[in-house]
Amino acid sequence: MPFQAITPAHFPWFDYARYSFSLGLSTGRGAYLSGHTASEYDPVAKKIVVRGGMTDQVRTVYAKIGVILEAAGMGYGDVTRIVEYVRPEGIERYAEAAAVRAEVFGAHQPTVHTVPVKSLLRPEAFIEIEVTAGPMGAATDVGSASPGRDSAGIVYLPTIQPVDAQGRIVGAGDIVAQTAYIFEKAGKMLAALGLGFHNVVKTVDYLTADGLAQYKGTGRIRKQHLGPIYPGAAGLMMPRLVHPEALIQYDFIASRDTLECINPGWSRYDKLSYSPAVKAGKMLFMSGQGSLDPATERVLHEDDVVAQADYTYRNILKVLEAAGAGPEHLVKTIEYVTPNALADYRNVAGVRAALLRTPYPASTGLICQALLRPEMKIEVDPFAILD
Repeated sequence: MPFQAITPAHFPWFDYARYSFSLGLSTGRGAYLSGHTASEYDPVAKKIVVRGGMTDQVRTVYAKIGVILEAAGMGYGDVTRIVEYVRPEGIERYAEAAAVRAEVFGAHQPTVHTVPVKSLLRPEAFIEIEVTAGPMGAATDVGSASPGRDSAGIVYLPTIQPVDAQGRIVGAGDIVAQTAYIFEKAGKMLAALGLGFHNVVKTVDYLTADGLAQYKGTGRIRKQHLGPIYPGAAGLMMPRLVHPEALIQYDFIASRDTLECINPGWSRYDKLSYSPAVKAGKMLFMSGQGSLDPATERVLHEDDVVAQADYTYRNILKVLEAAGAGPEHLVKTIEYVTPNALADYRNVAGVRAALLRTPYPASTGLICQALLRPEMKIEVDPFAILD
């Protein structure tokens, strides 16, 4: 495989060599970085610490990202997508993060995904930032605060919220109405890029507990718009979203390549509005996986996050095998962990070390409010690039 771990000659914040993830991977399609907070090792306290308010933290994060990009032979101008994971206290100070981003990138505008989370693994951190860098297509104004971006045929839309042009909530208290409005906006954005919903390869939606009771009804909206090949997908519960009255928000990724559904033979997906994975050229956009038995639809290992992680990663490997790939093709993982799993979460590193291959994929670990099946303690959202 042409993947290479990005290894800066000097990375003063912490010793990254002992982790079961890479700071980032260089691939033939660009660079995929792990999520980073302002964490750094304090030699006096002999522990990892996070210092400063939002502005200082974001500057530290981008300093780290700059060093990693430089080690990959790239710079800020090569960044195509930014994902900002923000804890609730950070949302109140989000304007500070946006101001630092503007300082760092200047006239260059990557697509921005803004994801509120329950918390971060470093509890003092306000924000964690993950970037993708690669071939740069033109930015396209899609009527949002950040543009749509085309990178080697992969198109990223900015986070879509159920708000109108004046920033007012649409469909207050109705998650189905909010989803319908989001898809209406997404359709216009895709059309502006010369695409349609049939080009969508991945969706990630975030919802609040107040929207959960009616969440199944959003599947009707998805089936009206998506397909004939349904995208990979993930759905996560968070305590609040960017707009305080939003019950749901969406991120979309589309491709200009021909799409192929990848399924290891799991019949449960026949009734769903998403696929286990979608192959688009060399890219494999996979759905989030948890410890759900595809045959019985029962959650296994209810009280054990490590056993759940082991089962989850083994199912991810089955999806990769169905695509003619293996663990060496994994480029990036996002691990969403519930609060009641944190005590044992560090032991999931051993699962990754046992089942994955070096160079380890880039990875981001986040704390969600809950997962859609309450028995689940971890969900893994993977991405792969094939030979």
